Amino acid sequence: MKKKPWQKYVLVAAGVAMLSALSISEYVDHRTLRDHSNTFPMKPITLVVPYAAGGGTDITARALAKAAAKHLGQPITVVNRTGGGGSVGLMEGAEAQADGYTVTYLVAELTTLPHLGLLPLTYERFKPLLQTNMDPSAITVRADAPWKTAEAFLEDASAHPGKLKMGNAGTGSIWHLAAAMLEQKSGVRFTHIPYEGAGPAVSALMSGFVDAVPVSPAEVKTYVDQGKLRILAIQADTISEAFPSVPTLQQATGLRVHFIGTWRGLAVPKDTPDDIAGMLADALIKGTEDEEFREEMRKHGLGLRVKDAEAFARQLKESHDTFARLIPDLGLSRK
Repeated sequence: MKKKPWQKYVLVAAGVAMLSALSISEYVDHRTLRDHSNTFPMKPITLVVPYAAGGGTDITARALAKAAAKHLGQPITVVNRTGGGGSVGLMEGAEAQADGYTVTYLVAELTTLPHLGLLPLTYERFKPLLQTNMDPSAITVRADAPWKTAEAFLEDASAHPGKLKMGNAGTGSIWHLAAAMLEQKSGVRFTHIPYEGAGPAVSALMSGFVDAVPVSPAEVKTYVDQGKLRILAIQADTISEAFPSVPTLQQATGLRVHFIGTWRGLAVPKDTPDDIAGMLADALIKGTEDEEFREEMRKHGLGLRVKDAEAFARQLKESHDTFARLIPDLGLSRK
C-alpha cells in the first residue's frame, strides 16, 4: 500500500529523534567514562611492590600508602609480588585493569631488565604519577669482617678472583649492576648471588651466606646503627646524608664512579584515564608532604626526592637510555 505524504514526514521525524537520542546517550556515556571526580575511589587501592618485604621499596611503599590514604578516603593495600628480579611485579602492574585501583611502585629495574632481555615491556607501558626518592649504592659488610676499608676489600677481591660473594636484589637488579660497575672500574671479579629483593640479600649477609652487598644505605641502616654491619663506601659523587662519615668510593679508593643507585616512583597502567591518574597523583604527593611519612624516611635513611608526573616521565626515559648504553658495555646483555 502506498504511504501517504504525511506518513513519510512522521517516519523521517522519528528517525531523527532516534539518532538524536543515540547521540545524546553516547555523549552521556562518553562523559561518564571520563569524569570520575564524584565516584573515584569507591574501593581500596592495591599498591604492587615488586620486591619482598623489608627492603627500601617496601618500607617506602608502606609509609606512603598510610599517608596518602588520608587524602583518598580509601585504604591503600601493599602487596609484594616477588620474582624475576622485580619483573613479576612490574608485569602484573602493567597488565592490571586501567581503572586506577592498581598502582605499581616502579623501581630502577624497570629500565634495566628490558636491556638484559629479562622483561618483555618498558616504562612506556605505564602512566607516571610521581617519583618519591633516590638512593645510592652502599658497599656493606658485616662488622666482624676482616676488611675495614673499601681499599682492603678490593685488594682481597683482586688477589682472589671470584672468592668474595656479593649478594644483590636479583639478576639484573640495580644492585647487581652496581657491583658489576665496581668490577669494571676496579678490575676485580666477584661471585654474584641473586636474591628476591634487597631485604633477603641483607639477611643473607647477616647470616654469613655472602660477604658483601651493594644496596642502599636505608636497607642496612638498622644493622649499621646496631653495630652488626659496616658500610665501606658509597658509590656516588657525594656522601650519604644518612651516613656523613662514610666516604665515597673515590675518596676511599681513588676510583671515579658516578652515582649508581635506585630511584622509586609510582605509576598506573598507561590507559588509565587522566582524571583518575590526577586524583591519585594529588593524594600521593600530599602523602609525601606528610610529616609522619617524612619522619619514616629519615628514620630509615631513605633519600627523599619528589618529582611530579612530567619530571618523573623524563627520569624514566633518561634512565632507560642510560642503561641501553651501559648494560652492553658491562657485557651483561642477553638480548
